[in-house]
This record gives sequence, structure tokens and C-alpha cells, in this order.
Amino acid sequence: MRLNILFFLFFLSFHSALLTAQPLPADEPPLFWKEGPPEAVADELLAAMSDEEILAQVFLVGYETERPTPLIMSWLKKRNIGGIKIFGWNAENLNTLAGSAAAMQKAAFSTPHGIPLFVATDQEGGWVRHIRGATSVTPGNLAIGASGRPYDAYMSGFYIGKEIRALGINMNFAPAVDVYTNPLAHVIGPRAFSSDPALTASLSVAFYKGLRKAGIISTAKHYPGHGGAEGDSHGRLPEITDSLDVLWNRDLLPYRLLISEGIPAILSGHLSFPAVTGDNRPASLSPFFAKTLLRERLGFKGVLMTDDLYMSGARWGNLSFSEICVEALAAGNDMIMLSQTPGLGESIWKAVESRYRGDEAFRAHIRQAVRRILLIKLEYLKPAGAGIPQELFTPNSKDIAAIPSRNSRDFFFDQAARSITVIKNDEGVLPYVPAAGERVLLAGQHRAFLSYGRQRYPEAAEFFFSYEPFYSSTEADRAAFRRAARGYDTIIFCMSNPNSLEVLQTIKGFKGKVIVFSILTPVYLAELSWVNASIAAYSWSADSFKAGFAVLRGDYTAEGVLPIELSPQDQKE
Repeated sequence: MRLNILFFLFFLSFHSALLTAQPLPADEPPLFWKEGPPEAVADELLAAMSDEEILAQVFLVGYETERPTPLIMSWLKKRNIGGIKIFGWNAENLNTLAGSAAAMQKAAFSTPHGIPLFVATDQEGGWVRHIRGATSVTPGNLAIGASGRPYDAYMSGFYIGKEIRALGINMNFAPAVDVYTNPLAHVIGPRAFSSDPALTASLSVAFYKGLRKAGIISTAKHYPGHGGAEGDSHGRLPEITDSLDVLWNRDLLPYRLLISEGIPAILSGHLSFPAVTGDNRPASLSPFFAKTLLRERLGFKGVLMTDDLYMSGARWGNLSFSEICVEALAAGNDMIMLSQTPGLGESIWKAVESRYRGDEAFRAHIRQAVRRILLIKLEYLKPAGAGIPQELFTPNSKDIAAIPSRNSRDFFFDQAARSITVIKNDEGVLPYVPAAGERVLLAGQHRAFLSYGRQRYPEAAEFFFSYEPFYSSTEADRAAFRRAARGYDTIIFCMSNPNSLEVLQTIKGFKGKVIVFSILTPVYLAELSWVNASIAAYSWSADSFKAGFAVLRGDYTAEGVLPIELSPQDQKE
């Protein structure tokens, strides 16, 4: 056994998020900040809030510039909306981002009830990292799956959480708990932990507990599971033909464990399951998935929110965009995510408000949803005693300057090293040390791969080609690589997408040695039984490149275990 998972989760249960606080001001604080049991405070808030204030809490909205726009500030001051979504375009500068988050929280605090915002982002680690700058470039979830250690998942969540918390972010759309069963699920790929539901579940819980320890509200995604989907819900609605029994025993296993461990939020994906629902309605708009399955059968009591409704996968039937927003809430979601800021008086608000005033069942659901939102905010954003968290309004420049910490840098390098996996090693090609006069070519789509490769193989030549287009290569790149390969005895090739797979396949039958250095997802290795050796590194981080080349040179023995399944014939040595 890699680690006693039950003991580890029992140990984690003793930890909770800690918030620093400052004394309450002398005058009467807003209602949210008064002392009292969370349930009582939430009920008192609901009773005191106007219909407009209640409706505003179900909106989680993005803005289009680096600093908050006048329009988003109007939403905050006039309506005290539920949350803000931070995208990459909002996070070019960490100090600016922290100042923006603080300014938005101040605006929320200035409203009659002072209800703080969810300030959310996608900082999964690895491939998906919306907050860039100096934040850690981590090995990612699939690397955690390769090490198989809940400790790695926990500490990844903790260090990622500490960094974004220092910037004023309190909610992370992570972990991605999709079970990676379809090699064509390119949009998931290295964002998944594994193709094994049980391993995915245990690592997901550990990651969530690490985020919680850092004071971050964890949001598991993409419910009910994106790992079996071919296609990207950003551009279209993926259809998954699996039955409910398959979903229950595979894709829903991580959610079942996370819910039992108290996961505070779940994000619903734009995915169609016709064998389950009998139609092509996205799960994000499905009462069956939101109410019958998640609430009634799985017993989830936290906040359910949609993925961005501006994604093409959310479009359904002949509904207008404002009708989709209403439908998402009526289906059972507690919050709707909008990557763009709608106007205060636009059709979206009017449609939600109209349904709220005219439909008693819808009104009851919205009030219940807002109670859930308030309870999560009271748990995570309000200290245990009387006080207001100082970091809500005052970014700590020292904490920001300390990103990343020395401890986190050391951890993520060690974690990258633990994850490296030798997939194939015919005739003891690895460790690879060139013979005198041997001609070596480093080929790939990433300058960092070539740079770190030259450090370990200084006499090697380089061949660079474009990462784009992702799904296919160009004839020019294929022809150029064929010509280049003829002059070398050994090729060390970086594999990262379908494009690079096509390029490498053009030299099938090469008379020399071919060593594949796979990054991101290793699924493409299933097509490469003819190569001499292959390793998987799972990330394009500097740490992963360094660790992978260290294995190639024989500095240490790789211990990672392939976290996904390849077909048996492609696993033959």
C-alpha cells in the first residue's frame, strides 16, 4: 500500500481554515459580522435582505480588464452580488490583483449587510493556472496520481491555497476530479488525477483538505464527470453515452467521498448524458443531476454553481441566453457563473427577477440557495470570534512578495521528481549516456525542453516546431523533421499533443534510437510501441523537465506509476 488513506484522511480532519482578524469597529457592524451561530445569522440575514439583495447573491460574475470596471463596481455597491470570478486577463500583476480584490471586498462591506464576496479563480495546478506571475508552476494532478500519495495532493492544495489567499482569493475551482477514462478527453488530460476512480477520490479529498487548511473554499468539478467526454464544452456540448450505473461506480465515486468529507462547493459541467436523462440537456441545466442525484441521492448540502454560462456547451434548445440563466437556477444550481459583466438592467437580471417574483417554487429555491451561500461564507470568511478578517481589505505586500515560498519550491520539485514514470525501456536504453561521436537530436515544441536538454546533453542539436495547431501538424513541420532526423543516431523527442504525435510518426522505422519524453498526458504513447524508450513527466514546468532529464541521465531511479491505462499491446517492453 502506498499510504494508509483512511488514516491520512482521519489526520486531516483535525485541521481547519484559520483567519486573522481585527477588532470590530466601535459602531454597529453590518449584520453578517455580528456574533452568533452561523445558522441563526444566515436566517436573520435572509429575513433582513430585500428581494434584490437575495437575487444578487446567486450571481458570480467576471470583468474584462485588469482592474475592476465601473460596471462591476456598480454591481457590488448597488446589489452586493455573491461573487467575482478572476480570469487570467485580470491577473497580469499580482499586486494589482490583490488591490483589486481588496477594493471589491470593501465595496461589498459598504453595503447594508456587509456580505463578503466569493473571489474565485481556477488555480488547479499544472496545466490550468489562471493566476500566473510568480505563483508556483506545479507538476499538476496527473503527476500527483503518478506518485499516488495523498500527502502530495494535500500539500499541493495547501501551497496553492496559501498563494492565492495572499492575493485576496478565497474560492478555488479545484480540484478537478474527473476520472480520466477517455484518451480523447483532451481538455481534461493532465488535469485529472487518474483513470482509477478510487485513487482519484482519495487524492481529491486530500487536495480539498489542503485547500481548506489554507482557508480556501474548494469547488470540485466538473460534475458529474468530464473524463469520459470527447470534446471541449467551451466550444460545444460533449455527449457521453455512459449509463447511470457506470457514472455511479466511476465518475461519481470522487463526489461521493468528497461529499462525505464536507466539500463546500461543486461546479456543474456542460455535458450531455442522453442514456441517463433521455435527452441532450446539459447536466448544468438538468434537474435530475442537480436535485435528484446530487441533493437527494448523494446528500450534498453545499453550494452548486454552474460553469461559465457563456460557454457554448451551455446553449440548449431554442432558449435565449437570459432564459438559460433562469433555467440553470430553476434546475437546482445555487449560483450562475458569467465570465462577462451584464448590465445592471439587462435581460439576464430582468428574467431572473421576473421568475423569482412570479414562481413560488423558484422563489423558494433561490432563498434556499442563498442560505447555503451565506452558510459557506460564514464558515470560511468570518472568524470564529468577533472580528473582521484584516486581509479582506488590506493586502499584505510581504506575503505577496514571498510567493512562491522556499518550502513550496522545494516541495514541488520533489513532487515532480517523485512523479517521473519510465513507461518503456527496451534493451536497457535508459539511463542514456551518448557514446563518443554519437549524434543526438533534441526535438520538441517547448523551448524549455530544448534548453534543459542541452544542459544535460550539451553536444546535442535542436529541432523546434510549433505547438499549434493542437490537434494536427503541418506538412512543413513533418517534412522538416524527416529531413532533420536523417543526420542523427539518437532522437530525444518531447511529446505533448496530437500535433507532436503526428510529427514523430513520420520517422517510424528510424534506424537509430528514439527516446520519447512525454509531458502533460501520456495517452499518445499508446501509439508508439515502436520507440525504444519513453518516460512521462506530466507537466511543462521547469521542475518536470529537470527531473525527467535527471532520470534519462541516470541521476536517480524513477518511482512514478502510470496513473492511466494504456492498451496491453502498447505496454509491452
